Amino acid sequence: MERRESAQERVTELTERVSSVQAKIDDATGRRDAAFEELDGESATVGKEREVVAGSVPADLLKLYDKLREKEGGIGAAKLYQRRCEGCRLELNITEVNEVKAASPDTVVRCENCRRILVRTSESGL
Repeated sequence: MERRESAQERVTELTERVSSVQAKIDDATGRRDAAFEELDGESATVGKEREVVAGSVPADLLKLYDKLREKEGGIGAAKLYQRRCEGCRLELNITEVNEVKAASPDTVVRCENCRRILVRTSESGL
């Protein structure tokens, strides 16, 4: 009789633990599903924004960018900041810097190291 009561108590304890773990699983699943919904929404918004921007970019430049993006793990263009390509994080040598400086604003310049398109801004320091 005593063993039966002990076994019943153990069953009750384990049942409660299973319920607790299941509640945690349900909570985590709900948070995961909510995060997926949020990411799906963001992805749709960014996709629409990309379509708008892509419509204003020359076809040959967009083709180059997409090719580089696929090859370089999703990043086809990188900011040029103080002689450094923010894509590969390497500094351009003085010859490359002079070529970038000499290039007209509408010329597509690329990093000699990673081959990404370099985005020149007023912050570039060049």
